[in-house]
Amino acid sequence: MSVKTEEEVSAQVPAEDFQALEEKVYRTIELYKAAKEARATAERDVKRLREQLEEREEQNDAMRRELVQLRKDREDIRSRVEKMLSQMDSLTHEHEKAAS
Repeated sequence: MSVKTEEEVSAQVPAEDFQALEEKVYRTIELYKAAKEARATAERDVKRLREQLEEREEQNDAMRRELVQLRKDREDIRSRVEKMLSQMDSLTHEHEKAAS
């Protein structure tokens, strides 16, 4: 502030009021700095959380694919076991007929 401006302000505003105003300005500056820092922290957190979400979605997709494959494998195995049981049953019936 120039000397002339300070003198004009001093003449118009009592020293106590000016000091109170100055303190409010400094508090506002500090609040702005804190808000700016909080925003930067929040943006970092959002970025980190988005990355984690993407990772979870990728894992979820992989697990879904694995689950589909496991169900298919289970059905294939079930079908094969049923076929073997059917053949064993046929052999048992044939053996019983031959023994009779």
